[in-house]
Amino acid sequence: MDPKPLVSTGRGRDLARRDWSPFDTLQREIDRLFAEFGRYPPIFRTPELTPTIDVTETDKEIEITAELPGLEEKDVEVNVANNVLTIRGEKKAEKEDKGRSYHVVERSYGAFARTFELPGGIDAGAIKAAMAKGVLKVTVPKPAPAVTKKVEIKSAA
Repeated sequence: MDPKPLVSTGRGRDLARRDWSPFDTLQREIDRLFAEFGRYPPIFRTPELTPTIDVTETDKEIEITAELPGLEEKDVEVNVANNVLTIRGEKKAEKEDKGRSYHVVERSYGAFARTFELPGGIDAGAIKAAMAKGVLKVTVPKPAPAVTKKVEIKSAA
């Protein structure tokens, strides 16, 4: 539906719209609501299990820090294959329903995975991971910079 201009461009050029309808206002409000729907989180949204990540870099290493509250080392797995680092884990539900009625459930349970493409030349054997107080820290040493070597050209006589 093409929106009509607010100012008439017809013969009379009057400012009042003769074809105004309350449904036009309703349609504009519905369109605005749907346009803004993705901008703000819904009030009763359940949190996703995707961990929040910080990626920092120095001259010598890349450090990936992931918040994994409620998880232990045995619940998390870090893999590297084809220059892709994957952090995978699962948070299992702990329920005791002995006569309890749940009114609000906001805690998330289930499996998650995050992947990161690493620069070429990374030594997968030198990657280290440590976990303390629900925070996983993965340290990836950067490869040594490539050395440029001049190749002497000889004449083929």
